[in-house]
Amino acid sequence: MQIRTRLALQFLLSGGIIMIIASFAIYFSTAGFRTNDFYNQIRNSAVSTANLLFNEYEVDAKRVLRIEKDNPFKLHNASLAILNFNYDTIYRSDENSEIKINRRIFNQVKSGSKVAYKQDSYQVIGTLYFTNYDRFVIFSAAVDTEGVAHLNELKIILVFVCCLSFLLFFIVGWFYSGRAIKPISDVVKKVEEISITSLNLRVFEGNGTDEIGRLAKTFNKMLERLEDSFATQKNFIANASHELRTPLTSINGQLEVLMMKDRSVKEYKVQLQSVLDDIKSLIDLSNRLLLMARTSAENPMSLNNRIRIDEILWLAREEIKMYNTHYHINISLDNSLTDSDQMVIVGDEYLLKIAVSNLMENGCKFSGNQSVDVRLRHLRQWIEVTFEDSGIGISVEDLQKVFEPFYRGSNATSVSGYGIGLPLTRQIIKNHNGDLELYSQIGKGTKMTVHLPIIS
Repeated sequence: MQIRTRLALQFLLSGGIIMIIASFAIYFSTAGFRTNDFYNQIRNSAVSTANLLFNEYEVDAKRVLRIEKDNPFKLHNASLAILNFNYDTIYRSDENSEIKINRRIFNQVKSGSKVAYKQDSYQVIGTLYFTNYDRFVIFSAAVDTEGVAHLNELKIILVFVCCLSFLLFFIVGWFYSGRAIKPISDVVKKVEEISITSLNLRVFEGNGTDEIGRLAKTFNKMLERLEDSFATQKNFIANASHELRTPLTSINGQLEVLMMKDRSVKEYKVQLQSVLDDIKSLIDLSNRLLLMARTSAENPMSLNNRIRIDEILWLAREEIKMYNTHYHINISLDNSLTDSDQMVIVGDEYLLKIAVSNLMENGCKFSGNQSVDVRLRHLRQWIEVTFEDSGIGISVEDLQKVFEPFYRGSNATSVSGYGIGLPLTRQIIKNHNGDLELYSQIGKGTKMTVHLPIIS
């Protein structure tokens, strides 16, 4: 069922229930008022007749009966019975004794209680009547044919009005529900127009303050994230393809040249060594690409091993020195570190070693003295690790882009690399609920600061 139909039916149901309740309230309140009013008419008519019967001129009962019959305003089938306190009937206008009076009801009226009840089609009321010399009990009755007819007419009118209201409620509900969901329909139509090739399109946000506007804003933000993700993915694939093609093209060219003629063993060794270097470079690039893909999809909750960050730093230093003996990596501990537990964090040892290795290598590669200073410091619930060098630095323009995959600073093209190290490092630190800060000046050096949460 469509939302518009559902809303129209809900509008009909709500309005219908209210209309039915209102109709019942009108009918029963009118019926109650009519009943009370008719009882008052019966009592007033009975008191008037009693006044005639017991007035000072002593009008006889037959004359009173005749006056009642000739009264043009007489109630329909009106009957009157007057009894003294000894339960003796002293006057009765209904010859066939249609009003049934029992001792229990008589005693209730005699005691001063107001008694009103229905007997067949009659409405009967009993009341006390006082004269100068005695007290009497009067029972009067009549049939409210006119009131019943009016109630029946009211019932028909209310039923008709309810049926008409149901139709109007549905029409109005259908109209207003259509207007209410029109912004949603517009959003749906616009979304249907958006495809992978048109992610630049946006949904109209209206006033931007109601629920539909906030929904449109949220959807537009999601489109922005998707557009950025697709753009990043597209650039990543293009850059990765380019970086992979370069060593493959080099390998292919060298092998083709090698196969063109017979060569000496020495020449073969030289060419094969060059091919081997390209293959190693290709393997290193592939590993870094795989690591980027892994860290992008890594769940931080899975990084739950207890490790010491100082041990990670020493292991990374030893591995780097194994292949680059001329690199100088100086590790120092701040005085704020008074306990080994202050350096225990939760994470993945392999990934963290890659992250700190990238920062150490960058510090050494881009420094004239090929050295980097690493310092650990304790800050409340964090461990701070700084990597500081005195190298070529990074320009202000490049600072905003160095964390983009495959981007390399304008002054770093002469140094070998792929532009993957810093983006990979930042992603690893982020997955460990930490952050990476970068400060650099051209010609003065670069300072990288890593904050990682320690175990409380």
